[in-house]
Amino acid sequence: MTGFAGFEINGASAADMALIRDWADEEGWNPGESDRFAFGVADPGGFLVGRLRGEPVACISAVRYGAGFGFIGFYIARPAVRGQGYGIRLWKAAMERLGGRLVGLDGVVEQQDNYRKSGFRPAWNNVRHEGAPRCAEPGGATVPGVEIVDAATLPFGQLAAYDRRFFPEPRDAFLAAWVGLPGRTALAAVREGRIEGLGVVRPGSGASRIGPLYAASPAVATALLLRLAERTPDGNVAVDVPDTHPRAAALLGGLGLTPTFETARMYTGQEPDLDLTGMYGVTSLELG
Repeated sequence: MTGFAGFEINGASAADMALIRDWADEEGWNPGESDRFAFGVADPGGFLVGRLRGEPVACISAVRYGAGFGFIGFYIARPAVRGQGYGIRLWKAAMERLGGRLVGLDGVVEQQDNYRKSGFRPAWNNVRHEGAPRCAEPGGATVPGVEIVDAATLPFGQLAAYDRRFFPEPRDAFLAAWVGLPGRTALAAVREGRIEGLGVVRPGSGASRIGPLYAASPAVATALLLRLAERTPDGNVAVDVPDTHPRAAALLGGLGLTPTFETARMYTGQEPDLDLTGMYGVTSLELG
């Protein structure tokens, strides 16, 4: 697509995906080191880069899920070109790509008014909690009757069906990559063959990122969180917690994690029906 004054919008290449990750890191978002490999399979055409006279200056993701949902992320214009209209053109291209769908995003709270102008309405805030979890109660990493297992050992159909409780559309390709990429750990809580929790931890630029963190109870969430933290180099983790789930925030606070960052989850239409009571941490601020 051709823009103005030497500005073009194209699909992202593999090299661009690495650059987008670096830009997000510079913004202080602490992206997962290998997240881009799962992002790429979610929707290969869903990542756009704006180039000014051939030089990348802006990016955005507009990922399609199923037939009716889309998610906006990675909306970044480089400081040197901000306020010149390039970001807005990229935004319009992304929204056109998701035309006719319910669209969600996680945006920094101070940008809510701008997103409202594009038809988005707030649903909740995701509050990032960071730190090295410490459980005062002995045996906090275990729950009677529940086994913590490698999620990769479970039938994938069972894992995907469980994920659908927390996401508006199937995302099987993304999920398979998300739980299976090298260097990360995916654990599931299983009771009598039923999944009662799922957590994934992966390296980041700062604290290791945990997401998703799904659980049937605070005890299961605690057990998963502690086990996942054990798989990190220094025990420091970051979890993005919906503020619609105050018990989750209280649980993480009780384990010694503190709020450090906040985003607004917003949608263009009716908020999807998700199991928010079981969502102790969202999967990704970039892809939902």
